[in-house]
Amino acid sequence: QVQLVESGGGLVQPGGSLRLSCVASGSIFRTNGMGWYRQAPGKERELVAVITSGGSTNYADFVKGRFTISRDNAKKAVYLQMNSLKPEDTAVYYCNANVIARGAMRGNDYWGQGTQVTVSS
Repeated sequence: QVQLVESGGGLVQPGGSLRLSCVASGSIFRTNGMGWYRQAPGKERELVAVITSGGSTNYADFVKGRFTISRDNAKKAVYLQMNSLKPEDTAVYYCNANVIARGAMRGNDYWGQGTQVTVSS
């Protein structure tokens, strides 16, 4: 059983910052790519940023220059530093990870429960 637990969401004013954290736990052999997605009310879930096990990153155009994704492989954790937040960043943010469980032959995708980020004055 693999679980992803997110933390760090909340209410912030426009222009403010938040840092999201996500930790993977359970019977894990290796954690491959990790990332953050978000879903606003009435919209499809969309990719925000992803990071490979080697540290290569990719960002959605709408967060480039404002958000930074990072990871700590020893802690099986991924982070999202969000700066210069805008009202349109308001959404539920989900952590995603491709994890090879102990005894498994290949990785599977896992999702966290989501954390609400609200940007409002």
